[in-house]
Amino acid sequence: MSTHIVDAAFAEPTHLPCVAILGAGSMGRAILTGLLAPNVTVADGIRVTNRSAERATDFDGEPRVTSWVTSLDADANRAAVRGARIVILAVKPAHIVELAADISSGLEPDSIVVSVAAGVTCASIEAALNRDIAVIRAMPNTPAAIGQGMTGLAAGRFAGATHLEAVSHVFATVGDVLVVTEERLDALTTISGSGPAYVFYMIEQLEAAAIDLGFSPEEAALLVRSTFSGASNYAAHSEMSPRELRRAVTSPNGTTERAIAAFDDAHFPQAFRDATKAALARARELAEGKS
Repeated sequence: MSTHIVDAAFAEPTHLPCVAILGAGSMGRAILTGLLAPNVTVADGIRVTNRSAERATDFDGEPRVTSWVTSLDADANRAAVRGARIVILAVKPAHIVELAADISSGLEPDSIVVSVAAGVTCASIEAALNRDIAVIRAMPNTPAAIGQGMTGLAAGRFAGATHLEAVSHVFATVGDVLVVTEERLDALTTISGSGPAYVFYMIEQLEAAAIDLGFSPEEAALLVRSTFSGASNYAAHSEMSPRELRRAVTSPNGTTERAIAAFDDAHFPQAFRDATKAALARARELAEGKS
């Protein structure tokens, strides 16, 4: 399957089939927020399940959402998937296979099961379902919570182009989408999945450096976060490569050139490569069931 990209540029109305989100944690709620955008219509509404009765009341004022509480209703997940075309499994990785087995009998024959759990293969979910149901793995990242996420999608044995297109439209409501083969999904996760943590780490360190230079924590936060936001948006909208953008800021014999030289002396470029290799090794351990 070739790689392709879907941009999160849904200015025109988006029409989606009925969606069930099993697990209304942070990622489940981020996806739900995208589906509730004014330009998105979900046929027959959105079904959501949650373990907490208290948190389930969050959806009481939203007529487009029907909520079930799994701690009060053992049939909640099966009830939520009946009639749903796209079923998103948004529980912890350790519970994905058990959940897939539990809902199998309630799934519609043409439904698509989407897992957002790291390390759980399509084959494992397909085996738990024990039916010829389309399975797709999705790896969204945390900026999906503000509609600026990056999601990788990979299809299982029974999922084809039409299934990927339908699921791409769901995740395009919370950001950009890149479709890859499942073999490449772990590598993608080390970049876009873990990537926000790398950025937050750099923000953390640069704020600490600013404080060391005499700025207050509030001043440091403003300086650094505004700089990162502006530079990221500039890179996203520029036709220049990051290398060209960096060189445009780096005057010969200037302050930035001296700083970049210090990064190079500290082997900063190699540290990034080592970090992504370490993350990939851990992703493969998780896929093998290692704790």
